[in-house]
Amino acid sequence: MTNQEMLDIFNTSGGVLKGHFLLTSGRHADTYMQCAKLFVNAQHSEKLCAALAQKLKPYAADLVVSPAVGGIIMGYEVSRWLKIPNLFAEREEGKFAFRRGFSFPKNSSAIVVEDVVTTGGSVKEVMQLINQSGGKVAAVASIVDRSGGKTDFGVPFVSLLSVDIASYEAENCPLCREGKIPLYKPGSRAAT
Repeated sequence: MTNQEMLDIFNTSGGVLKGHFLLTSGRHADTYMQCAKLFVNAQHSEKLCAALAQKLKPYAADLVVSPAVGGIIMGYEVSRWLKIPNLFAEREEGKFAFRRGFSFPKNSSAIVVEDVVTTGGSVKEVMQLINQSGGKVAAVASIVDRSGGKTDFGVPFVSLLSVDIASYEAENCPLCREGKIPLYKPGSRAAT
């Protein structure tokens, strides 16, 4: 699947938002890639996650792990295509944890999947949780890599769409300086 095919799916689903956005990382941007809009259509979910799973087969992991909320649907779909179990991690007192009776099997390997990666903060927290649970991370995957390939996880990183969308620290945000467009937080959690 090419970058253009991915952008076409985003555009037809309404997943490319323009405005003034507060990202999960705390940075600001004028463009937001809203994967939740893609996952409204099960055919998009299936097509995208199947393409991603195909790229992930060489890593032969034991399970898929995703951070809640953005990665839950994607984690399920990717694990279905890879025919391996899937878990998701949720925030508990500000940190990712396995809840709902989930536990990570010791000495197992995982692929961590996230819908959109900007700085990789949530993914790195989930990777740390897996390591603390006695496992290892074989690879990281996302639908969108907003960093344009600049994020390094120390393991292979696979994405379907790599874009370099400018983002700014709050104190350097040109949109804040202009003061014309209000700041909107479309993500699943407050910035840290």
